[in-house]
Amino acid sequence: MADGLGTALRGRHSPMDADDVRTAYRRQARTYDSFFGLVSRGARYRAIDAVNALEASSVLEVGVGTGLALPHYAPSKRITGIDLSRHMLAQARERVAEFGLRNIEALLEMDAQATSFATGSFDAAVAMFVASVVPDPHALVAELRRVVKPGGTIVFINHFARDSGPLWWLERALAPASSLLGWHPDFRLGHIFTSADLERAAIASCGPLGLFRLVTLPN
Repeated sequence: MADGLGTALRGRHSPMDADDVRTAYRRQARTYDSFFGLVSRGARYRAIDAVNALEASSVLEVGVGTGLALPHYAPSKRITGIDLSRHMLAQARERVAEFGLRNIEALLEMDAQATSFATGSFDAAVAMFVASVVPDPHALVAELRRVVKPGGTIVFINHFARDSGPLWWLERALAPASSLLGWHPDFRLGHIFTSADLERAAIASCGPLGLFRLVTLPN
């Protein structure tokens, strides 16, 4: 259940331009796996485990990046991955070839806020570390609700800003560097989820140091 709902819904952040995102991830494409990929590994595995546990066959991974998650999905899951960064997608395709992954159906350069998929195309969707990157997070949720079948599941793993404490101070200090980082350190639950979403969602903290949270949202 949502934690700190009242405070989570307060606060604003400046939308990140899609060109800023492309530039940031073009710059980080070759170092992403060894830096952020390492920091986020435990949280990523939590999200993958959540997807693998679902009674879902077709899965959309939003923000597939360099494909770090792809080798870890159950073979029974048919995965379609999308990302804004063609540089990261190129590495994801290399990973698919290296591991001989037969359950990866497509890796596409696409805007997660306005995909070309038909309504109800997937049993589930997972958005890893992308919620604080898109220009309009509420549009992202709306689009995922559209492309996932009714009764399906949407899984988010992301950093969501704290309301107090040392991490809160660090998040505020890093906020002006959002364009350089490629994500918003001061991004809050209320920047993407409505009150109704949070009432229905299951939310769990993930390491390291509770830096990330796993949000499972029924569609």
